[in-house]
Order: sequence, then structure tokens, then C-alpha cells
Amino acid sequence: GELDADRLLPLLYRGLLPKLGSTVLGEKPPFDGWQPAADEPGLNRTPFYCSGCPHNTSTLQLPEGSQAAAGIGCHGMAIGLPHTHGITHMGGEGVQWVGAAPFTTTPHLFQNLGDGTLFHSGSLAIRQAVAAGTSITFKILYNAAVGMTGGQQADGAVGVPELTRMLQAQGVRHIIVTTDEPDKYPPGATWASGVEVWHRDRILEAQQKLKEIQGVTVLIHDQGCAAELRRMRRKGQAPDPPMRVFINEAVCEGCGDCGRKSNCLSVIPVQTDFGRKTQIHQASCNKDFSCLKGDCPAFVSVVPKKQLKKETHIPQITDELPRPNCHSGEAAQLYMVGIGGTGVVTVNQILGTAAMLEGKVVKALDQTGLSQKGGTVVAHLKIMPQEQAVSPKIAAGGADAYIAFDMLAAATHKHLKYAAPGKTIGIVSTSRIATGQMVADPRADFPEVERLSSKIDAHTRKHYNHYLDTQALSQALFRSHLPANLLQIGVAFQAGCIPLRAESIEQAIELNGVAVAQNIQAFRAGRKALLDPEWAAQLQQIRPGAMKAPPLPANAPDLPAALKSLPESVQQLIARRYADLCAYQNPAYARQYLEFVQGVQQAEATALGQHRITEAVARYLYKLMAYKDEYEVARLHLQPQAGQALQDTFGQVSRVAYWLHPPLLRALGWKKKIRFGSWIRPFFRLLYALRLLRGTALDPFGYARVRKTERQLVRDYCQMIERLMEQLDESRADTILKLAELPDLIRGYEEVKMKNVQLYERQKAEYLADLQTAVVSEQHGD
Repeated sequence: GELDADRLLPLLYRGLLPKLGSTVLGEKPPFDGWQPAADEPGLNRTPFYCSGCPHNTSTLQLPEGSQAAAGIGCHGMAIGLPHTHGITHMGGEGVQWVGAAPFTTTPHLFQNLGDGTLFHSGSLAIRQAVAAGTSITFKILYNAAVGMTGGQQADGAVGVPELTRMLQAQGVRHIIVTTDEPDKYPPGATWASGVEVWHRDRILEAQQKLKEIQGVTVLIHDQGCAAELRRMRRKGQAPDPPMRVFINEAVCEGCGDCGRKSNCLSVIPVQTDFGRKTQIHQASCNKDFSCLKGDCPAFVSVVPKKQLKKETHIPQITDELPRPNCHSGEAAQLYMVGIGGTGVVTVNQILGTAAMLEGKVVKALDQTGLSQKGGTVVAHLKIMPQEQAVSPKIAAGGADAYIAFDMLAAATHKHLKYAAPGKTIGIVSTSRIATGQMVADPRADFPEVERLSSKIDAHTRKHYNHYLDTQALSQALFRSHLPANLLQIGVAFQAGCIPLRAESIEQAIELNGVAVAQNIQAFRAGRKALLDPEWAAQLQQIRPGAMKAPPLPANAPDLPAALKSLPESVQQLIARRYADLCAYQNPAYARQYLEFVQGVQQAEATALGQHRITEAVARYLYKLMAYKDEYEVARLHLQPQAGQALQDTFGQVSRVAYWLHPPLLRALGWKKKIRFGSWIRPFFRLLYALRLLRGTALDPFGYARVRKTERQLVRDYCQMIERLMEQLDESRADTILKLAELPDLIRGYEEVKMKNVQLYERQKAEYLADLQTAVVSEQHGD
């Protein structure tokens, strides 16, 4: 690790104490901050590929039972995958395997290799493997950019057809090229003999074929760097596809399959009244469209109507705001922690420039590295009235202000060690920004904000701290999340954490030269938000793309008297689900739900005087009863709220298409989704009208394995809850609550859902066994 003062001081104290004594050195050793306590699981934001990155395709998939070795640069982020191992130096990709292969029983290895490394020195490793006769497949990502260092062209690069000829001349046995655009190569391109060019959807098949060939083989995945492609589109140097992708939250099950298949950070989890769902973060989407492979009928593609370039919404906030007094006087040490790629380093540069404009001395340090790719980025800034011989790095416990652009990272001991309870003021964004793990795993959720804030409060001046959802406020004010960091700097400034003048910071924003008017207004908005919290609160709006809940029907019946004793929020929960089940099937079906929930409420009130289990059953019995078959998917796509959400996100659209994989075609062997245009909406209406066939002998869809399972799950759940209510007491309540909430595991469609049902059944059996063990223990008087 890094050898800094925080590591050296405790060692020096212990070594010098016997010679100099505590009179000279003090009674206590310096803060031993370089040995932080362990963080709880989930509090970790690791680097991740950019949205739409070709690495997501090239590194994510391997044939079953295969192993891959990591490369350098962006390839290093694949090390966290279960099937990818090892660390190497530039140009050493595959070299270790050449030496190890004769001494293992593993017959083959995949080796990741970037095109920049290949043309620098990686080709020598391929030649070595050929000379040794090693069985290895080099997976070369040809993205035409050195992404880690700014997107430069690789020196000495040649085109893909030329590369295949070069590799074949070096002795490579077979080469397959996969790409997102197989038709992009010129008709006269000269390929090496035997080269096959496939669409990227066949990359798994390509690897399986190459794995079975003895000797050195190569897979070239040809797809441009997503970050560079975004820059080129912004400059008009590359075509920008008009199509956008949208997820109908009502249809979405939040299963994470689209996140697993795309590995894309723009496929984000969101919390709704009906549980976790998935949304496309339109501002960061690079239009790779891999998410469409998710086994789910919730995806809708749209082509917005051609419009003039949408003007950035910039509110006008006056600069006539009161100037704060800085808590730390003329000097300050600011510790900033945020997410790579969101402008943390830029904020540090702007504040440093502002300090220099005032003639102050600045010491700054940015810690980025691989973390610039969506990981945790740290910025240290020391502002001093005059020159001092100090390190730019803040010492443990030395920060005057703890500016947390990312609450998740900020709540870890690795960063909290720089704060001190009697010294540091926390300026914290409470925005819930998903990690890569949360994108693909529905069980990985963002920790509760209260839990994270309590950790930060324990290491800072709790009563001086300020918490604000900066992303939501930025979206409300500017219709963009991009100004959020400078908005937070405005909060920090007005809280007295930055010993500078507002005019200097605004001048530095002008010198930075990017979105000047918007960023100045964001800085002022942060100041105003701290001065007038009510103004900020009334600006909070529903998140972009969210589907607004429909109003309860005017003729909706009143809840039974027993249920009216529940808290208002639980009554609303039950009433909304009752109304939805009426639309799902009919009022008689909805009454079954209501009567069952009422029975649970009466049993729980009698046994415990609580409503926790009642609320859980109200949520999850509805979830099981309203299973999303063909009739229901049709209804949900027809809801007016779905069309309104599309319009709120994209404005008027010229084309709408639904990406579906009908079970009938699936049964006939059709393996891909089909894009259905808006002409299918009348068929949706017909399908919804036929919902009366659901579950009857005339239901053409009801004989499918998944439909039989869905109906059985409802029966089993009701029977289980009825039995558990007979056993309900204080000692069993927590386990029974877990069982009542367990259907939350059942997510997705078709095979995704069936796998989750297996997980549900295993977990249910474990909880029921725990209850049975407790009953037996009671009977024996243990």
C-alpha cells in the first residue's frame, strides 16, 4: 500500500516513545487511520465498464466450465467476474499460461487482450504461444481506442482484415470475428483464409468452436469504444441512432436479466410502490441495445419525432445571496469522494482555480486510476493563505469538510478516517446511485440512507452536517443530473466550508468553459437550497420515466371495517391492489384477495396487536395473484400511464415498437425477440378482452409449465399462511414475516422465473424447517 504519514506516524511514535517519553511525544499515539475497520458487505463501489462498452460483450460470456485470464487496462475490470482470474503486465497476456499449461489438467484457456496492447507488445505473446504449441484462445477486443488514457488511437494499428492476415502468418490456427455490424466491412476486404465474420450475438458459439481446436486460436471482437463513440456522436462525427429504449415499469419484474445480459450501468434498479423495477437511464445510455436481450416483454423502443435541439433548462437565480462565514477561517482542507466519470476531478480543479484567483496557495491531489470508470474517485484540496511545506494529501482526521458526492462510498471507513467528530462538517448527497452489482442482482440493494448517514454522523460534526438529494434537485431544476456536483458545492459553500468568495468560484466555472451558465446556476441553486429548504423540497419531482400510479376508481368499494384500523399507508396499499385485481380479472377475483388479507389482519391483531405480517401478505399475495401472463402484459402495455411515461421521457414519438418473445414461438424453437410495431395494439385489446379464459380449460396459454406453476404458487402460499396464522406468537413472528415476504424472490418471465421459483422453494423449506425445529424444542421443554 501507499507509504504516507498516516502509516509512518504510529510506527515512529512506538519506536521513539522509550527514548523521548510521553512528555515530548504526548500521552496518546497519533490516529492510526491506515488500519480502517472492516465495512459491512454491500458498501463497495468498484470500477465498472461504461454503458454500452464492448467489453460487456467480449468478457462477460464464456462457454460453460471455461476459464479466462485477465488483461490490462479496462480489461482489468473483468477480474471480478467468477470465471476471470490473474494479473499480468502489458504484453504478458497469455505468457503465464504457456508455462503453466503442461502442469495442469485444464486443456484450454481464454486470454483477454486489448488492441492497444496487441499492437504495442501483445503480439509477441501470441507468437510465443504458437511456438510452444499451447492451446489458448486470445480474445482480442478491437475497439479502436486506448480507453484508459483518453481514447487515443493505438500506435501501429491495422484494420481487422489486415490483422487476420497478420495473425494467420504468425501461425494462428483459426480466427473468428464477431461484431455488432457484420456488414460494415468493404466488399473488397481481403481476409485471411478461413476467417468467419459473425454477429456478436453468436459470440458464445464462436468461443465454443475455437475452444475445441488444438493450438492457438483468436476471437476478434470488433466494436468501437462506447465512450469514444459518444464523444464522436456529440461532435457529429458518427451517426446517432434515432431509436431509444424504454422499460414499461408495470410490465417489468425487476429480475435483473437485462442487467446480467447487458452488464450496462444505464440499466438501473429503481424502487416503486410495487417493489424493485428496472429503468433505462436515458442520459447515460450509449444506445448499445444489448439490454433488449433480457427475457422480458417490458421493453419498448421509440423514435422521437424530429425536433429542434432541446434547449437546456436553466433557471435564473440571483447572486444576491448572503455570504457565509467559513468555519475554518482563511484555510480549509476539503476531502471529496464521488463516482468516476461524474466530474469530481473537475470540481477540484474549479475550486483550486478559484483559490488561485484570490491569491491563495493550493495543494491538490486526485486519486483516480481505474476508478475513473464508475468506481470511487477521491479529491484532496488544501486552501491556505500562504505557502506551507505540506503534502497535498489530507492526513487522517484532518478534513474540515467531508463532501460526499456518493453516499455509499462516503460511509466506508476507508474514507471516513479522514474525518474527525470535533472538526469535520459533512455535506452529503443522499442520491441512491446503483453499483454494477446492483444492476445485475435484484438481491443487491442500496443500503438505507438512514444507516449510511448514521455512519457519517458518527465521524463528523453531526449537528452541522447537511444531507440533500442533489441528483433529484438537479433533475428538477435543470432536467439533467450533470450539474449535481456543482449544486452540492453550492451547499458546501453556503454552509461555511469553503474559504473563498462566490465570485471567484463563478469565475473559475467560466474559465473551465463547459456549460458555464448551467453550472453557475447550479452553484447558486445549492446555496439557495441550504438557505431555503422549503424551496428545495417543493422542487422535488417524480423521477424521469416513472409511471404515475392511476387514481383509484370512483366506484371502488370501501375497505372492510377491520382493515380500516390499519395505518393509512397500508390501507392505500390494499385498496390500490384490490382495484388493480379488479382490472386484472374481475371484482370476484379481487374479493378473494381482500377476504384473505382481512383474515390475516384479524389473526395478527389478536395474536400480536401488530400489522407487519398483514402488510407483507397484502403485498405478496397480490404479486402472486396478479402473475403477468399474456392477458396481463397486454393490459399493462395499454395503460394510459405507460403512454404518458413515454411522452414525459421523449416528448412526441413517431414510432413505437414492443419487443416480445411469445411463448408459442418460443415453443416452436424461435430463440429471439420480435419487434412488433404499434399495429399490435388492437391485438393487445383483443387479448385483454379474452382474460375471462384465464385459468379455465379454454385458456390456450394456461397449459404452459410456467402458468401451471404460477397458479399453484397462489394456492400453496394461501395454505401456508393459513397454517402459520394458527401458530403465530411473538417467538415465531419474525420467521413467519420472512415467509410472508418470500415471494419477493419470484421475479422474471419464463425460465428466469422458474429458476427463481426453485430458489423460493428452497428458502421456504429452510424457514419452515426452522419453525418445525422450534416447535419440537418447545414440546420437549428445551
